[in-house]
Amino acid sequence: MTDQQAPVHTADESQPVSLTINGMTVSAHAGMTVVEAAWLGGVPRVTGVGCMEGVCGSCRIMLRRDTKVSVGLACQTFVENGDDAIFLPPASAPRHHYEICDFKDSWDIHARFQNIFPEAERCRHCHGCNVSCPKGISVEEGVAQASAGRFRDAGEIFFECVMCELCDGACPELIAPAHVGLFSRRVTAHFHLRPPNLINRLEELRQDKQDKSGITREEKDE
Repeated sequence: MTDQQAPVHTADESQPVSLTINGMTVSAHAGMTVVEAAWLGGVPRVTGVGCMEGVCGSCRIMLRRDTKVSVGLACQTFVENGDDAIFLPPASAPRHHYEICDFKDSWDIHARFQNIFPEAERCRHCHGCNVSCPKGISVEEGVAQASAGRFRDAGEIFFECVMCELCDGACPELIAPAHVGLFSRRVTAHFHLRPPNLINRLEELRQDKQDKSGITREEKDE
């Protein structure tokens, strides 16, 4: 977690804050996030930012604060006086194409992964992906686990990933770590049972629906 993403903000929220977002001067107050300040200031580009439409990870920003430049998510970056934030454009279309339904068994998954992501083994361990991740994910370790064929472990590492793809832009080898994580989660779910807590909850919902209808399974079968 970077310094501008503290989970608890203790500043006086009555204090006015002046910052620049996408070249526009915006007046906000302490305690606001950059995306809230953008909405308040009427910044056109983020009027319908993805999280309002059920898509997380789309409010990617580059932030200049004093002499430091960093990247993050506008929804979890609190404003400070003098901030200069720029909303980054959507990431380009992924270069890696596959259909998960074509994976008939798990025997050749590792080989398929190497064909889809051949650059993953070229990780130079520069830590750029780790530094850029606004969720504090050990991205580099996740890529290493996937490259070794341990997709369940890789998927767990990427569990908090919101697909902002900031790590993709930070990778000099063009590995697209976010998509490595997505692949790992997909193949794990494709070849394994649903988590026990999810199975139990689905059964509870099914039983509750059955009780409310007043019709038992035996009656439905008749």
